[in-house]
Amino acid sequence: MTSLPGDSDSSGTTERPDTARAQVQRIACARCGTPADDPQPTWTCSVENGSRHYFCDHCAREHLRAIESRLDSAWW
Repeated sequence: MTSLPGDSDSSGTTERPDTARAQVQRIACARCGTPADDPQPTWTCSVENGSRHYFCDHCAREHLRAIESRLDSAWW
């Protein structure tokens, strides 16, 4: 099957997901502002009002009961 000139198939090459460079996602703790290069395995992630919030180890431990009670971070 051939594409017409200017068709979406003739726009050039596209990178495959497995060959594309991984972008570093810069995040910070939503409570204290501690920075990290990417999501840390020991950090807590919370989705509040449709947006994702990350909390560092210290803040997550300090507010563990509120997190387990599913209170929004505005309440702690």
